[in-house]
Amino acid sequence: MDTIYDLIIIGGGPAGLSAAIYGGRAKLKTLVINKGTIGGLVDTTREIVNYPGYIQVSGPDLMKDFKKHAEHFKVEFLKEEVISVDFSQEEKIVRTKKGKELSAKAVIIACGSEPRILNIPGEKTLRGSGVAYCATCDAEFFEGEDVVVVGSGDQAIEEGMYITKFARKVTVIVLHDEGILDCNKVSAERAFNNEKMEFIWNSTLEEVLGEENVEGVKIKNLKTGSSADLACQGVFFFVGMVPSTSFLKGSRLDIDKRGYIPVNESMETNIEGIYAVGDNRVKYLRQVVSAAGDGATAAVAAERYIEELNYFNESVLKNDKKVLLLFFNVLVNESLEFSTLLEKLISENGDEYKLFKVDMATKKTLAGKYDIEKVPAVVVLDKGKEIKRVDCSMDAGKLKSQLF
Repeated sequence: MDTIYDLIIIGGGPAGLSAAIYGGRAKLKTLVINKGTIGGLVDTTREIVNYPGYIQVSGPDLMKDFKKHAEHFKVEFLKEEVISVDFSQEEKIVRTKKGKELSAKAVIIACGSEPRILNIPGEKTLRGSGVAYCATCDAEFFEGEDVVVVGSGDQAIEEGMYITKFARKVTVIVLHDEGILDCNKVSAERAFNNEKMEFIWNSTLEEVLGEENVEGVKIKNLKTGSSADLACQGVFFFVGMVPSTSFLKGSRLDIDKRGYIPVNESMETNIEGIYAVGDNRVKYLRQVVSAAGDGATAAVAAERYIEELNYFNESVLKNDKKVLLLFFNVLVNESLEFSTLLEKLISENGDEYKLFKVDMATKKTLAGKYDIEKVPAVVVLDKGKEIKRVDCSMDAGKLKSQLF
């Protein structure tokens, strides 16, 4: 094992950095692993005007402030790509492309998403030679030229308007009938009033044309079925995002059919100690401010989880007394009745045992560690080692005879 941490955060965008700030502030030994530029997609955003406290700020500048804040709390950073994980044990394992194996008590997945690829002819071969996915990164290279934008959502229209600051003309290819865009009304109105923007309706892109550089596109009209070529020097694709979660394959983490991770209000996944935040989780709003909120929530939840884990290790596994590890379910009456009976027997028969309750609904990893499938169940520990299991009889006499 290269290094052991309290908290590892996979991803250095606004969600991951926000989590890092909260983790560091809580004095957790925290590591952020990021394969690219700190800030993720936000680092490619030229202008942000809706992040609280910043009337206007560039994405890179805002992310620099986030990182500086995290570093103030002694957060560590590692520029590497995570290729696999092992969440099957209490200590979570994270492996990188360069061969590092890192361990943590809790992991926050904040790896974000990437632009969706349509895989039409010419798209991959001409990527970087006229085909682009980030206006703020590449628009300036098309000064005075003709550019095609594919997509009609917020990102496509807003990025398209940004491109008009450089390009001679921006033509937007839209699937829908004339006048219908998928973006917000304000952006649509601004785009329609932009003299440099034109729209081709009821159409889709069939091919990107060109040998070494983009020379044009082939456009198909969805109503007539006819195709036509349009000369241009650049094509920007804005047709959605794909979560960067492929490295989680085989991890037992629940992931939906689109690749997003479902979580609860505490950002908890189906595996204890694993949290998902930002653009790689199932959520309604994908903005810097909501990503930052996700990160804060997950880090606080992780801190409390780690505290419980440390308490268990110190108070249960290292206790001088014998420990009765009671697994129960608050929704099962039999569990609650047995818990009451067991507590009564312990209080009436000295202080030989310490009782530690484990709710199966929230402590699945611990239940798995002791192979508990049904409740109630009692495991007797002596200095952390299992010495026997108790028949959870509701007969007080039989139960007492097993313990005293």
